[in-house]
Amino acid sequence: MLGFLKRPVVVTADINLNVVALTAMGLLSRLWQLAYPRAVVFDEVYYGQYISFYMKRIFFLDGSGPPFGHMLLALGGYLGGFDGNFLWNRIGAEYSSNVPVWSLRLLPALTGALSVPMAYQILLELGFSHCAAMGAALLMLIENALITQSRLMLLESVLIFFNLLAVLSYLKFSNSQKQRPFSLSWWFWLMLTGVACSCAVGVKYVGVFTYLLVLAVASVHAWHLIGDRTLSHIRVLCHLLARAAALLVVPALMYLLFFYVHLILVYRSGPHDQIMSSAFQASLEGGLARITQGQPLEVAYGSQVTLKNVFGKPVPCWLHSHQSTYPMIYENGRGSSHQQQVTCYPFKDVNNWWIVKDPGRHQLVVGSPPRPVRHGDVVQLVHGMTTRFLNTHDVAAPLSPHSQEVSCYVDYNISMPSQNLWRLDIVNRESDADVWKTILSEVRLVHVNTSAVLKLSGAHLPDWGFRQLEVVGEKLSRGYHESMVWNVEEHRYGKSQEQKERELELHSPAQMDFSRNLSFMARFLELQWRMLTVKSDGSEHKYSSSPLDWVTLDTSIAYWLHPRTSAQIHLLGNVVIWASASLATVVYALLFFWYLLRRRRGLRDLPEDSWLRWVLAGALCAGGWAVNYLPFFVMEKTLFLYHYLPALTFQILLLPVVLQHVSDHLCRSPPLRSLFSALVVAWYSCACHVFITLRPLTYGDKSLSPSELKALRWKDSWDILIRKY
Repeated sequence: MLGFLKRPVVVTADINLNVVALTAMGLLSRLWQLAYPRAVVFDEVYYGQYISFYMKRIFFLDGSGPPFGHMLLALGGYLGGFDGNFLWNRIGAEYSSNVPVWSLRLLPALTGALSVPMAYQILLELGFSHCAAMGAALLMLIENALITQSRLMLLESVLIFFNLLAVLSYLKFSNSQKQRPFSLSWWFWLMLTGVACSCAVGVKYVGVFTYLLVLAVASVHAWHLIGDRTLSHIRVLCHLLARAAALLVVPALMYLLFFYVHLILVYRSGPHDQIMSSAFQASLEGGLARITQGQPLEVAYGSQVTLKNVFGKPVPCWLHSHQSTYPMIYENGRGSSHQQQVTCYPFKDVNNWWIVKDPGRHQLVVGSPPRPVRHGDVVQLVHGMTTRFLNTHDVAAPLSPHSQEVSCYVDYNISMPSQNLWRLDIVNRESDADVWKTILSEVRLVHVNTSAVLKLSGAHLPDWGFRQLEVVGEKLSRGYHESMVWNVEEHRYGKSQEQKERELELHSPAQMDFSRNLSFMARFLELQWRMLTVKSDGSEHKYSSSPLDWVTLDTSIAYWLHPRTSAQIHLLGNVVIWASASLATVVYALLFFWYLLRRRRGLRDLPEDSWLRWVLAGALCAGGWAVNYLPFFVMEKTLFLYHYLPALTFQILLLPVVLQHVSDHLCRSPPLRSLFSALVVAWYSCACHVFITLRPLTYGDKSLSPSELKALRWKDSWDILIRKY
């Protein structure tokens, strides 16, 4: 029974020394003096704020992408013991002693380093030679822009890592498919493909382009699989279900998991709260939650409420009124009703309080038991501090003459009757008997007499309106919009019938005994929508550039300048690699269409296995460049050179593919092949020389003289080659 103990336990392993060497060199190039400079470098000022929010558990919203990338950066801070106490207010600010700079930059550096051996593995899985694979890895190793970007607390290197991991995992899965389908390794690489795709999307939204590319290639392979008559129907169905589960279901679940963890971590109120709905804000600790905790859930007749506009643009604001009236004559000569102004005010104020009144009764307090207000009920809204009724009539609004003026009615005894009845329309109701709920119900207030809807126009009133936002009565025929929707944010049951006592009550905090929570899915959907719709700053930046500038390297970014010496860091591309990669893309496209035309004529220049390998390499490498580059031409956002790096990575993979193809299939004679090999070696030497030349601006660890700086000025990057070679 214990006979196995008589023999030694032997474990054998195949170690690819090329991978080991490439990994070591990648780590050395990215980790060397990683904590230098000990100052905020370019977009570290942007990501550092979010890391501090994570450390302090404060909610934030970033429209540039999902939270997974931010959480990875925050993980580095957590492992380094960062407490979040640093003021990320300017580029170049010296880090204090409590900031673990090395730890914060570690994960981007590791992902940048591991991208080097992954490039090697991808070309091997595509079926190309070790020489071509080493060439791709070497280019990844010495590309100056990739080194610079991966040595800082930035996300591009993390995105590139997961892009490459998704491609590598799918290639390993595809090759396992040919040998051992449904084996343990087959399942591992298939599932890892889905996980890597979801991580790429979770780092930045642009990761979805690589995900879609992998899905497209997988769909083509699945289509060929369906046509394989050697497989049974059950076998084909199992293949399709496995791919759907790994490439669709797993990424969706992973994406939800990123937000689930994010919302668990950032549970406290913060500076970005006002972007979110009242319900979302009330789910956060502190802030609105502190104010609304224990409020009554059901709005009743006699309730005192504040009404927040759901649209929240141009700024979040609350329905508001004050003693001032509309001017008799506007600047353009139009007359007004001279009634009490009703506006939308972007600050908490006692004049934001309204009382929900039953038109058939005089009481302004909640009865016992409370009578809840339901969908379809007709109510009056009484301004708490002035006791005047919310009113609209057939008078043009001050800034929106196509809409009706909204006011609090003042009886001037001039034959202008009060029109202050409003019908409650609960937009998100589940039935017509729904009760108006605090925070949860989104309502429209429809004017009974004119069918106009209470709406935030968003226009700022002149000085006579204290620059507050205009509120109008909009006709229903103009359609539905979020600016017509309101929700009760603060709520209390009114107890005082007398005006003076009620004013004191409105100034005092409310304490009730109800509470409510928002589900994860509701919070996820709202947060996702806000992230997708929040407008980024479209203003021009000193170092912003267009996609055309990236290909020609007619741009660069000054990341950091030493305050006392001339040492500095610039995002600079290796001109030999960038130019050659672009040329390789053009050569691949021309050769591909040439072969395609000749195959259509029945002329097959390549063996079938070489043709399939050539097509797959182009689909993943040239396709990866295209999907990560071309969409930027239609994006309305400020763009920088680093946005091109994921696309450049796929171009770098394509370059050795084209070189090997030319050597193997176009240089047919041995002398010509030897000459081509010598040219390739010389070209690699040029790339290495440019890397060494630009190294001081890549690492920023050398003080440069004015003449040296002038020689390295990236606008004259092509002149470097002319002078050197």
